Amino acid sequence: MQLESVISRLQKTIDIQLENLTLVVTTGVDSMEKYRYILGQINALESVRQELSSLLNSEEKNEGTVIDIGDHKSKDSIAE
Repeated sequence: MQLESVISRLQKTIDIQLENLTLVVTTGVDSMEKYRYILGQINALESVRQELSSLLNSEEKNEGTVIDIGDHKSKDSIAE
C-alpha cells in the first residue's frame, strides 16, 4: 500500500473520531473529568492530524520535479 493512501485513510479515520468526540462534547457529558478527558483526546487527534498533514506536504515537496531554468549559455557565446 502506498504511503499516501495509508495517510489518507488514517486522516479519514481521525476525522470521523473527531466528529464523534465533538458530538459527545456538544450534547453534554456526565462529569467535568469526562469532559477534560474528551478534550484531551480531541487535542491529541488534532495534533496527529496536523503532523500527518505536514508529513504529506513534505513528501509532496520532495517528489516534485526540479527544472533548471537558468541561462546555460557559455561564456564564448555571450562574448559573440
